Amino acid sequence: MPKDLKELIQKLREIFQDDHINVDEVRELMESYRSNPEDWKKYAMFDKQGYTRNLVDEVKGKFNLIVLCWGKGHGSPIHDHSKSDCFMKMLQGELKETQFDWPKEEGREMTEKSHSTLKNNSVAYIHNKIGLHRVENVSHTECAVSLHLYSHPAQTCKVFDQCTGHIAEHELTFWSIDGKRTPKKTTASKENN
Repeated sequence: MPKDLKELIQKLREIFQDDHINVDEVRELMESYRSNPEDWKKYAMFDKQGYTRNLVDEVKGKFNLIVLCWGKGHGSPIHDHSKSDCFMKMLQGELKETQFDWPKEEGREMTEKSHSTLKNNSVAYIHNKIGLHRVENVSHTECAVSLHLYSHPAQTCKVFDQCTGHIAEHELTFWSIDGKRTPKKTTASKENN
């Protein structure tokens, strides 16, 4: 069991030296890390406009590790994960994950498959073969923080309109890198709307 976030990163880097990744091994490692705000508080940067993606560590072409900060009532759109495996660990608070089937055709409401509540230290996993999902902080009194590991990180993702199944491509950006705010863009980040 990693004693802190730094050791978790070290163990992830060891696992990702191989080209083939064992999903169960990565999930078990993510589950074994116990959230400690002292480990991740430097990455926990919030924005009133929407959730933030804060890069903690990356190995080009292998993985990126991101702290996502969810203000009260913030949520993601329904989205895919390109060719990435996505592991999501709760560090603080709770998030609601709703999974959807891929739309069969545009113009129809998307079908909800399941929903679950992710609590502190729990880990969820999703890949495009499983389906699509939306993640939300449904609390209007508490913020939430989650740690996401994307194996084969993507530069873009597809987002979906729940009512029509309409698909749009969105660029994935970081609100901060290694605890330092990235330069603000002149237009609002589409992924946080």
